[in-house]
Amino acid sequence: MDRLIIAKFGGSAIGVNGSNIPTIIKRIKSFKKESAKLIVVFSAPLTIQKQQIKSMTDVVLDISKKLHEETTSINKIEVYKNITKFVKTKYKTHVSELVKSYLTKSKNALDEAKIKNNFSDEIRAKSLAYSGEILMSSIMKYVIQSYGIFAESISFDYWPIITDNNIENANFLPSESKKKLTQIKKLLNDDVVVCIGGFVGKTADGIMTTYERGGSDRTAVDLGILLNKKYEVEVSFEKDSSIVSADPKIVNTGLTEIKQLSYNEARLAGMFGMKILDPIVIKEILENGVEFPLKITNMKNPLLTTMIKKQITPENGHPLKIVTGKKNCAILRIESTCVDKLLKSLISDKRYNEYIILSPSTKDGIEFTRMLFLDGNYVKKNQRYLLSFDPLANIIYNRGVITVIGDEMWRVQQIVSKIGHSIGNIGLNILNMDAQEETSRIIVIVKDSDSNIEKGIKSIHKIKSTIKFI
Repeated sequence: MDRLIIAKFGGSAIGVNGSNIPTIIKRIKSFKKESAKLIVVFSAPLTIQKQQIKSMTDVVLDISKKLHEETTSINKIEVYKNITKFVKTKYKTHVSELVKSYLTKSKNALDEAKIKNNFSDEIRAKSLAYSGEILMSSIMKYVIQSYGIFAESISFDYWPIITDNNIENANFLPSESKKKLTQIKKLLNDDVVVCIGGFVGKTADGIMTTYERGGSDRTAVDLGILLNKKYEVEVSFEKDSSIVSADPKIVNTGLTEIKQLSYNEARLAGMFGMKILDPIVIKEILENGVEFPLKITNMKNPLLTTMIKKQITPENGHPLKIVTGKKNCAILRIESTCVDKLLKSLISDKRYNEYIILSPSTKDGIEFTRMLFLDGNYVKKNQRYLLSFDPLANIIYNRGVITVIGDEMWRVQQIVSKIGHSIGNIGLNILNMDAQEETSRIIVIVKDSDSNIEKGIKSIHKIKSTIKFI
């Protein structure tokens, strides 16, 4: 079975105005030296606007909020002119026309939104994709060829990621997608580097859709799911660092490199605030009954990696692997007799699972289930829907979660008491603490104000080295 590497390069990996493209080319050359088939997934690039670094996605979203004001034309944004500098002279005219064509498509979608006074659904998808992921992957075909490697980009006509009709937060349809693999398989058979934009999907009827923010991770993994039976798949998420035991922007001393994570540990870390990968990718892998390794790679020093597998090999490192945190959470308190209908609806109707069931509480002889939602904005947007399942339900906002993760934390002596003591010592009031052996995580809920979450993460991480384990 041939080996297939699917490498995903996000906005920070691409760099501001494509500054990291030479490093990307080095990575692609190293993949080709491994005699592997190669698919490269690109996010929208970063640019500078009003002295701020922004993704092209955010640039377009900003324009969409000011459609009835005088705004900078999307055709004047410089990011792609800079990226075109990496293209050989013989391709430059064609690439310039390509950029103009795709940005015009994006502008047309924005103009349509202005006329309709509605920036949503397919209009939103087209304005984002044609100015971001689809355009970036199309240009990168010529950049890669300029460095002597034959490459081809996938046009939207042959798009292999088929989704449902939930246009702005689409759900992957593997059975439909498998029918659209003819072009990608042919290119791989011909040993061509395949370039494709992340984040973007297509309904069976040809309507453009998008995943949620960060959805390029899903594109890379979904391609792995589709091609898993034909190839020995490995997905490499190319980043500016491998995974360490806490966010380096919060904790700057005592960090340890994480060499391996289980699917479960990676999913939990992603859910609770660690920017490893979109946790939905683990869910999709498991739902489709497949298994292949995911690798987080420091693209500037590829020897530094974190391997993510379903089952990891035993190691001698500390079983407390990651300390992370999430702001802007909310807790729904709902009568337990009503919760089953809500859970079924969240799964079947909303396809939403970014919540945790906490231990129940009882008042006046009535048992209440408490659901911790990890996205307070989602709860606010869907508040009426959530409360419709129980007239006595209520929602508490402004909650933050500090989370400790490790599948084998049961080996750590007195870990719950030590974590509680540590949080108390820095003056934080613990509103809820949930620790169960089989969940591989301990969560501490506090009020989301000031720098409570950062303080909690620092405090727990600091005592990690002092905690003994079996």
